[in-house]
Amino acid sequence: MLEAFRAIVDGDEPPPPGARAPDETELTRALQVLLKSQCVYAGTPGIGRSYEIARHYAPFFQSYFSCLGYGFEVSHRDQMVFLRVPTDGVRHDGQAERLRKDETLVLLALRLAYEEGLRDHRVTTEGVVECTTDDIAESIRTAARSDPPEETRLTEILRLFARKGALRLGERDKAERITPLMVLPGIAVLSPDAWMDQVRAWASRGEDEG
Repeated sequence: MLEAFRAIVDGDEPPPPGARAPDETELTRALQVLLKSQCVYAGTPGIGRSYEIARHYAPFFQSYFSCLGYGFEVSHRDQMVFLRVPTDGVRHDGQAERLRKDETLVLLALRLAYEEGLRDHRVTTEGVVECTTDDIAESIRTAARSDPPEETRLTEILRLFARKGALRLGERDKAERITPLMVLPGIAVLSPDAWMDQVRAWASRGEDEG
């Protein structure tokens, strides 16, 4: 793996068209950005050439992250690179940390909002579905039969998922006390179908017991 890293930095691997090969700092940063964010887009701010580097050198990134138990994938349609975390087996990494109940409910509501946007053809050409914090709170009430987190905690959770590439937060409307949200394609990476099935079953059990 070190030899593959050095081959890229030394320019032995063809660089991206019209660009130079990354240096050690840029290649290391691209690896670190993916570990931190999980979902990275062409337009993600503050990451330099990390998206371009990861997309172009996909075979290296696939091999590197497979050593850590992750699947590295490129979505050209969404201009996104991301890490897919296996749902089975015991894990000891930060990406697989267990979500708290309120975090799980917010993630579920975000995924449902994205699915609804796709179904109603409200998705932009960049794969974005727009909604608000009020929509997320209402989805938690109706889909999970649970009270949503209060506003400050909800914003904290949304920022957590924003750092992972699942959404972007707009400017809060102080009068209406709502915040516009742009749910990104990465929401389907953070909440894959198998996870959704488990959460729906869990929510259904909670409703029955209630």
